[in-house]
Amino acid sequence: MKAEKKQFSNRMGAAVLLLALACVNGYAQENKSSNDGSSKEEGNRNVMLNAASANGPREIQIGLPSADVNVLENGIPVTYATNPHSVNSLWRADASLSHVGLLKISETAITTGNIGYAVNSFTQLGEKGFNGTLNYKSNHFGMQEISLNLNGEIAKDWFYSGSIYQDFDPGTFKIKSTPFQDRTQIYKFALTKRYSQNRGEFTAMYHYSNSHPVYMYATQSAPFVYVGDGSVRELGAFALGTTSYLPVDNEMVYRDMRTGELKKTSLYDAVQNKGSEVTLMNNYNWDNGLSWKVIMKYDHATGSCVYQTPMELSQRANSSINYQYEGEDGRMQAYNGEYVQSRMSCLNRGLIDEFMFTTELSRKLSNGTWRLGLNEWYYDIDYASNTTMYDQSVPTDGSYPVRLYNPNYATSTSRSYDGNGYYYDFNKNASEYYKGHENKLAVYFTHDWDVTDKFNLYYGARLEYQALRGNNAAVKDAEGNFVGRFADYHLGATAPNGTVIAPTPMDYDWFNYALSAAATYKLTKEFGFTGDFTYITQHPKLENFAPAVSPNVDKISVPLGRVGIYYNNEWLSLTSLFSYISKTNNNSTLNLQHSVDGVNEILAAPLTYDIKTLGWTTDVVTHPFKGFDLHFLFTYQKPTYKKYETSVTFSDDYVGQINATGNIVAEIPQVIVEIDPSYMITKDLKIWTSFRYFSKTYANINDAYYFNGRWETFGGLNWQVNKKLSLGCSVVNFLNQTGAKGSIAGAELVTKEDAGKYANTVMAGSYIRPFTVEFSAQVKF
Repeated sequence: MKAEKKQFSNRMGAAVLLLALACVNGYAQENKSSNDGSSKEEGNRNVMLNAASANGPREIQIGLPSADVNVLENGIPVTYATNPHSVNSLWRADASLSHVGLLKISETAITTGNIGYAVNSFTQLGEKGFNGTLNYKSNHFGMQEISLNLNGEIAKDWFYSGSIYQDFDPGTFKIKSTPFQDRTQIYKFALTKRYSQNRGEFTAMYHYSNSHPVYMYATQSAPFVYVGDGSVRELGAFALGTTSYLPVDNEMVYRDMRTGELKKTSLYDAVQNKGSEVTLMNNYNWDNGLSWKVIMKYDHATGSCVYQTPMELSQRANSSINYQYEGEDGRMQAYNGEYVQSRMSCLNRGLIDEFMFTTELSRKLSNGTWRLGLNEWYYDIDYASNTTMYDQSVPTDGSYPVRLYNPNYATSTSRSYDGNGYYYDFNKNASEYYKGHENKLAVYFTHDWDVTDKFNLYYGARLEYQALRGNNAAVKDAEGNFVGRFADYHLGATAPNGTVIAPTPMDYDWFNYALSAAATYKLTKEFGFTGDFTYITQHPKLENFAPAVSPNVDKISVPLGRVGIYYNNEWLSLTSLFSYISKTNNNSTLNLQHSVDGVNEILAAPLTYDIKTLGWTTDVVTHPFKGFDLHFLFTYQKPTYKKYETSVTFSDDYVGQINATGNIVAEIPQVIVEIDPSYMITKDLKIWTSFRYFSKTYANINDAYYFNGRWETFGGLNWQVNKKLSLGCSVVNFLNQTGAKGSIAGAELVTKEDAGKYANTVMAGSYIRPFTVEFSAQVKF
């Protein structure tokens, strides 16, 4: 039966691949900035081709661990902090945008103070006449995504633009708690007054968003068998990416971090995000080339993130608990499954008010452009993360998991169940709290200067004052030691040693800065040298004060340097660069796990560490013959930990110790390859594919587990039917690769010497986005 299913799957895959090669559309950003470094934006990157999400921008590796994906709209971030208000909950690359690109690292550093690439987008404002764009996208799992923009002229020099976005996405597998894994609605309306003689424009805009990103907790993990050689195999009938690992029950009980009350909610309600924004923008141009730009945004929002983090996965026979579950008839039955998974549910929510103001004065000269800017960004939040532990079944037949009940909960000494046998250890492991505000006031300057016909110099600086005020729950005892979390932790609770948990004040003032310079020298008309250097300093953000231990508040330094060559002619554009990047004083918290008398114990271990990365990147765009384009990108990098040491002592006096200094950074591949060929079959029909290779990645801090290299593949064909209609069909993961990625839950303490013992062991972790066929249409009128 299994062989027949596999043959059928292969035939279907071949059929759909042929379909893809006949009628595919990909939302690939074709930003062809030149390779000589003269543009603010990075070219040849498919920003929205994402193997991790169906509707969000991809993260582009720079050799550092994952951080926020910086997304700007009209020159300012769409959200100040992505936890708890995620980018996808209020921004989509839809019909409301006139442009989506990718800012270079140096430009991001100077204008925002952040390190990494930034997605750069601009709102579609009103234009003369009546104009409309309707985008529609669906996939074979049943997703329905619609976005509409209507804009036009109200009166002389007055214009309007209105946009609607609706997403009904059931995901790639059915869950019982809600029909959709993403239900998002976004509305925008803009009114624009244009000045005479093309002097500029003034725009007032309102933006409302309401989103339930259920995928945050529904798609985080799945069970698989770790073979031991970097590969995994599926556990029984559990298919990675198309089988639900989320229990049927939508209920969640938690203890409120602020009040100590025991409360109940649904996971769907707990992940709701709502935001209301008012934005004012003004641009003005003078005859002498001087331009002035101002943008101001106020956002009042409720941001929420829900995580269902997998913790220990063990054999039931090794547990001292006689688990039960509720059968379909409502009666309790003994659980005889082989495995049990413990889960930590984190309900993160913040009440947010943010104000962002940016103004820039720039002037174009005959040999360059200078720019002077100012940021005033204010962020106020009342945030808490309430955590709850529960256990669930690990079905091997592809059925839905169930929550497991402990009939001896009333006499349990190792867990705190608070009145029922399902939920335990409220707020013990990763609960968080902070309330306060953060303010950043910065001035920045850039100068893009053509020193001679052969030599271009770009340089800039940013000076930033950061003020942080508020309270958190990092409480110290009478001896000056941090108390840490314990069962039923909340403000007002009393620790086992008698310490009362009370809000702890935070009061910091810091000075940050960023420096950047890039030079290009044209040795000949086609060949030259290019290099850039960016140095940025930062200090902890408000969110870094969320854990039970205060973070290291020392300066964070990030130097990035690159040097290499470029070559451009009519059919080839090539850049090859050697790079170095490092980052000091990364703040992190590890949840280390250890079994004590058959019951899993979890302790948080705070630490501060450094990272450095050496790399080599070669980027090629070629047009060998008419209609055919090929983009090739090769990256080699070797990110390693520096000063990565921490330890905790469990209740049985076992010391969990980690020393990862010198290890390769977990989850970051050393080799990345992108191959993006495309061909214009006719002037209206384009076939394209995108292949991305990620080499072996380590799945725990000690480099004991690893996942073999994998391919992420996309393919398609765009058909411009006429001036008003375009159609398409695209395929994600058309090679139908399956497997795991990221990190393995609960594996932090496993060392390289012990890794062999865990071959052919059932584990839980993230997985590759499954084979997906997408259809799209765009109508312009």
